[in-house]
Amino acid sequence: MAESNFVDYVKIYCRSGKGGRGSMHLRHVKYNPNGGPDGGDGGKGGSVILRGNHNYWTLLHLKYQRHVKAEHGGNGGKDKCHGTDGKDAYIDVPCGTVVYNAETGKYICDVTYDGQEIVLLKGGRGGLGNFQFRSATNQAPRYAQPGEPMLEMTVILELKLLADVGLVGFPNAGKSTLVSALSNARPKIANYPFTTMEPSLGIVAYRDGKSFVMADIPGIIEGASEGRGLGLRFLRHIERNSLLLFMVPGDTDDIKREYEILLNELRQFNPEMLSKHRVLAVTKCDLLDDELMDMLRETLPDDLPVVFISAVTGFGLSELKDVLWAELNSESNKLQDITSAEALVHRDKDMSRFAQELTDEGEDMVEFIDEDDIEELDDYEIEESEE
Repeated sequence: MAESNFVDYVKIYCRSGKGGRGSMHLRHVKYNPNGGPDGGDGGKGGSVILRGNHNYWTLLHLKYQRHVKAEHGGNGGKDKCHGTDGKDAYIDVPCGTVVYNAETGKYICDVTYDGQEIVLLKGGRGGLGNFQFRSATNQAPRYAQPGEPMLEMTVILELKLLADVGLVGFPNAGKSTLVSALSNARPKIANYPFTTMEPSLGIVAYRDGKSFVMADIPGIIEGASEGRGLGLRFLRHIERNSLLLFMVPGDTDDIKREYEILLNELRQFNPEMLSKHRVLAVTKCDLLDDELMDMLRETLPDDLPVVFISAVTGFGLSELKDVLWAELNSESNKLQDITSAEALVHRDKDMSRFAQELTDEGEDMVEFIDEDDIEELDDYEIEESEE
């Protein structure tokens, strides 16, 4: 079986650069034997920075990149020479990437737009050279600061597709057929369940040059919120969709019951997803006549728009796009921020290999050495020059 090019979950060890050591140097030249301290400061260590990049749509490029390390800062030198600053290490990720601490499961941040930069680990500050500690009462300080240590952390990068409309339905409900009919996307289509094994995005053209993005999510089954089938792996991609389009085939025995099962799976996975606007599309209506569709309409939920469509014949697709566009642009429809710390309790199921509960605020940060804590260096040297 060929390896999938869609990667939405990677684990990476990150390490920032440590700050350079400050120089402890006393200037002693031929015509100025009491030149005094001239030790330079150490350079700043490089930071590890996340950067949103719309040219990526999966995390495939990071799958085999196990370590990301920024450069260390250079040490200070004599003649007040400043150490070189370490280069930052950038991690380019697709928009919609969420970051967790791999050891605790704690939510850290998420990258939502192109060009967004988030400092994941800050580089250590460089230590001060002994030139910085000179004073009227201490004209030849024989100590300098060490650089601030590096920071390290193992993180989980998890991709959640950013789309306007997310398709929700059981396997073989016609989701891929609809995406191919409305957009230029060409997902695999076949008459058997679980044809779609990885999410895909399609741009749906609307009137007057307007458009919106539709996400084809692999079919879910009853119990998906507990890990059955493809389960949790793809339910998270629905979280970032502004509007949910539920799809149930018209030849189903009980359309309303299937819709309620799908709704319950979303409720079990993350209750906040129920606050999103929803549209119900009854698919494969080329098998139904007008009289039967009128009868079915009376049995369907009346708390959301219902559209009868056939992606094969094109029946109802224009009406569907009108309904989706109206729902997307209604004032009450706002993209839910479901990655806040308060809304991540449901992630425990997906992150069960790590901590069962999210830790409190605060990571182990390295305190910068205060001037009062500086220890004198016993093994200093005075370099002589023949200038």
